[in-house]
Amino acid sequence: MANTRPDPIEKTDTAEKADPLTPHGGFADLVGYRIGDWESGHAEVILDVEARHLNRSGVAHGGVMSTLIDAACGYSGCYCTVPGNARRAMTLQLTTQFLGQVRHGDTLTATGRVVGGGRSVFFADCEVRTAKGELVGRGEGVFKYRRGSETPEGLPARQTHG
Repeated sequence: MANTRPDPIEKTDTAEKADPLTPHGGFADLVGYRIGDWESGHAEVILDVEARHLNRSGVAHGGVMSTLIDAACGYSGCYCTVPGNARRAMTLQLTTQFLGQVRHGDTLTATGRVVGGGRSVFFADCEVRTAKGELVGRGEGVFKYRRGSETPEGLPARQTHG
């Protein structure tokens, strides 16, 4: 069953069970994305594009889309099956393709999915679409699990930093 996280600030019981530390705090709050459906091998990252996300040409900065692709791919490989535990990974490589312009007021959904890997590394790809279904970006990445995050059970959240 997929978990839905409605808000980047409000923590729900469902969100707490999946991963008590994310996406709240730090860069996720700065950008303002939220997690949609999240289950093993699949994650959605959603962003309502605001003026702060635009470049000097009046369209979303490429770094915004890169961030969504990185987050969706990373989350897709880090779903944890044990309440109170967490899994972490770091990005080793990220490739992005910008396929369309994104404007103020658009809602973007980046959908990441695991496409392969082994015990310590996973591969994921991602599509970014507007609420109208327009494909505006794609990406793929290689991610390395942090120590203790290699299994779906993860580690107690307090042990996943460092």
